[in-house]
Amino acid sequence: MEDNKDYRLVESDDACIVSEPQSSWGGAWTEEKLDALEKYVRAYLTVMKKYAKENGWKLFYFDAFAGSGSREIESVEEKNIDNTLFREKELEKITEQASYKGAAERIMGLEVDGFSFDYFYFIDKDKKSLHKLQEKLKSLFPHKASCMAFRPGDANERILELVSYARNNPKCAALVLLDPFGMQLNWETISALKEIKHIDLWILVPSGVIINRLLTRSGKILCPERMEMSFGLSVEELQKYFYEQITELGLFGEMTRQKKRDDTINRIAQLYIELLSKEFQFVIKEPLVLRNSTSCPIFHFIFASHNRNGVKIASQIVGKKNRK
Repeated sequence: MEDNKDYRLVESDDACIVSEPQSSWGGAWTEEKLDALEKYVRAYLTVMKKYAKENGWKLFYFDAFAGSGSREIESVEEKNIDNTLFREKELEKITEQASYKGAAERIMGLEVDGFSFDYFYFIDKDKKSLHKLQEKLKSLFPHKASCMAFRPGDANERILELVSYARNNPKCAALVLLDPFGMQLNWETISALKEIKHIDLWILVPSGVIINRLLTRSGKILCPERMEMSFGLSVEELQKYFYEQITELGLFGEMTRQKKRDDTINRIAQLYIELLSKEFQFVIKEPLVLRNSTSCPIFHFIFASHNRNGVKIASQIVGKKNRK
């Protein structure tokens, strides 16, 4: 296939079958995320079964926050987030829901007529969690053991290693999952991924559960350095985007103050999409909105690629879910 041509993802329902019983997975929002990811990956493998062979591509699945693949409650280590933003019970509940991602086991089990990824890379900062995942996956999929790599360390550094490899190996085609609970991702890391010519990228943005809480009603942005690193914008730029100045008449005359703009959680997601659109050729316009039990948006699942048809199929999957 010529380099300037798009690969076409299958749009039939047959390409979107979930291989695991839904009852065996975690909470509702986690289920929605994993279901969308699996449907996309199945469509991706269906088309790549033809194009990868024709073009000599090697397919990489890269999970930068793989976790342990366990249902056990794991602590959320986010030193840059003030835990006083959450009530203790609330944080514990969020942590419990977020701890079991399940993506690794699902993706490892996906095949289309015996065709799958050539390599699977799993990254996590917690060596113990990564070791648990390694034992689990190699036990479940011993025939794929030689195709798996487990690398402890900072996700930002490991992602740059992938970018460096792809730069020197243009036949690398990568499907990347960036699925942090907190704000560990630096924007410069995400920006670097655009150098991978054949990339499909899913990012979980903690829009409501964390970022919105750092944008206080009083106009102060908490953890300003972390926010700057996460968006690649200055505090002043973030202030202008999320707040507006209003003038009120008080006892001592007119007073100007900062007012948080309406629908902030959605604005967070839209800003992320705007920024991604400057880095990648095609970005989903409407992300998957993941809600908690009270229907409040807590995460947005966003897709970006250099392939037009990739974003087309992702939009179809997400659109159906958002309309439920």
